[in-house]
Amino acid sequence: MPQRYSHDFRCMNFLNTEFLGNPLLEWGIALGWAVGGLIVGRLFYRWLSHRIKAAASKTASKLDDLIIDQVEEPIAMGVVILGLWFGYDHLHFGTGADAFMEKVFAIAVAFDITWLAARLVDSLIGNLLLSVSEKSDSKMVSQITPILQKTLRSTVWVLGVIMALNNSGYDVGALLAGVGIGGLALAMAAKDFVANIFGGVTVFVDKPFLVGDRVQLDGMDGTVQEIGIRSTRLMTLAGRMVTIPNHKFTDSIVENVTAEPARKIRLDLGLTYDTTPEQIERSIFILNEIVVKHVGTEDDTTIWFSGFGDFSLNVSAIYFVKKASDVCLTPGAINLEILRRFNEENLNFAFPTQTLIHEGEIGSAS
Repeated sequence: MPQRYSHDFRCMNFLNTEFLGNPLLEWGIALGWAVGGLIVGRLFYRWLSHRIKAAASKTASKLDDLIIDQVEEPIAMGVVILGLWFGYDHLHFGTGADAFMEKVFAIAVAFDITWLAARLVDSLIGNLLLSVSEKSDSKMVSQITPILQKTLRSTVWVLGVIMALNNSGYDVGALLAGVGIGGLALAMAAKDFVANIFGGVTVFVDKPFLVGDRVQLDGMDGTVQEIGIRSTRLMTLAGRMVTIPNHKFTDSIVENVTAEPARKIRLDLGLTYDTTPEQIERSIFILNEIVVKHVGTEDDTTIWFSGFGDFSLNVSAIYFVKKASDVCLTPGAINLEILRRFNEENLNFAFPTQTLIHEGEIGSAS
């Protein structure tokens, strides 16, 4: 036998030598796939990080930069897993071991896909809420962003774990049943917390009030100082800070005083019964003149002779204080001017009086 053929024969014998039940040739091919996967994954990562990212940075949109930044590591990891899988496909360690490794690779693929999805969801939601926060006056967005990101990220990972277990042949239904019972107990314990969270989201979405608005709720009257994800703080008219759970704003009627276009004021005046009809007409004219001329009132004013009281002739007025005017000082100034003008016109205000006639006085008078 020629020396060259003898050398080739020895090489073939060496490559066919079994190690752990597999020829060295298959081990070499498997190693080649594994190393190749590592090299290609690394090169692919560098290509995404430099070439593609540089091209994306030249576009007007930031979305492509964001997506590339989040997918480069999971995609590179996927290439490595693929190389390891093709490499292992050349090796055989028995039915039990091969079945186990198939489950391992299935879990690895599910992990990589979940990692990719979680990074994308986390980044995209964070970027979206950041842009909304910059356009909004409320601090609610910045407060809810980390909670929403964690919730969505956790949801993606839970779904990924379920997918991995399902692909591995585990009974996911039984697992979900156990998790459901535990989740129900947890939900019952945390129902108030969750209700407050959803109440905060409702306040953020519906915007029934903003920071600085005066609101009335269940007997509380104050100015909104801070809107949080769990509670809202009001500064009452007495100067006290009150913390209200957010679920109250979904369960109760909230009156936004600041949102009113103008404050309605009703004024009732009682004149003595010796007031003449001409004086009643004069009082109506004076009231209308005072209210209409004041810079803090709207043009919509109604004044009328409202009726006969027990001890007075009543004149009533309804007017509206402008939103930009002080709702206390404006009526005060109008009332002061009414008192001044009525005194000048000898229009006398009535007040309750009683005349007592004693029986002895009646007899002597007769």
